[in-house]
Amino acid sequence: MQVKVKKEGKQETYNLINSWADVTLEKWLQIIDIKGESKTKEAEETIAALTDMPKQLIKELSLKDVAGIMGKVAEMQANENSSLKRRIEIEGVEYGFHPDLDEITLGEYADLETLIKNGIEGNMPELMSILYRPVTEKGDNGVYTIEAYDGKISIRAEEMKKMSAEQVESALRFFFAFVTELLKILPSYLMEQMQEMKTQLHPNPLEKSGDGLESSIGYATKT
Repeated sequence: MQVKVKKEGKQETYNLINSWADVTLEKWLQIIDIKGESKTKEAEETIAALTDMPKQLIKELSLKDVAGIMGKVAEMQANENSSLKRRIEIEGVEYGFHPDLDEITLGEYADLETLIKNGIEGNMPELMSILYRPVTEKGDNGVYTIEAYDGKISIRAEEMKKMSAEQVESALRFFFAFVTELLKILPSYLMEQMQEMKTQLHPNPLEKSGDGLESSIGYATKT
């Protein structure tokens, strides 16, 4: 998308992203870092990140032009494709989203949980490097397998910075929907496990076999 700016009677044309899919994760993190600044600073840095407009010219834009550009950016973000991208390609390497979150390992989940607790915004590349791993095998109907998790995420996290913000947001939505459902199941599952352990540790006395039980029955019969 192009943005036309008039200055001193001359009209210049600059490039703005065409869709939210054009924004890389790395670029999105830059925009997120701006949050909390003044509205003018936030607008200035966002326009600088998403256009090829010189910083000095951005400062000279009219408020009307700034509002128009920011409105287009907001519209693109609102119209992003929210469907999960199960397989993506980064610089010739195909990565697959975890094909079955129900089978996620304790190690994977523990690392995800730690990263989330330490702050999602500061750990998004690392989160994506756990959820997306190189595809090792592909079958029919979109079935695929990914590399086993080894906990070494730092190198892959650098590659994940090249993901689009759209891909990251859809992956996070899908993952958090899974976690929400998991948290509904976990308490009842844990209660069942605790009840089973309690039964094993403290069995019903009437289930004991031996002379003691038989004599107690015999005594009751004679009475």
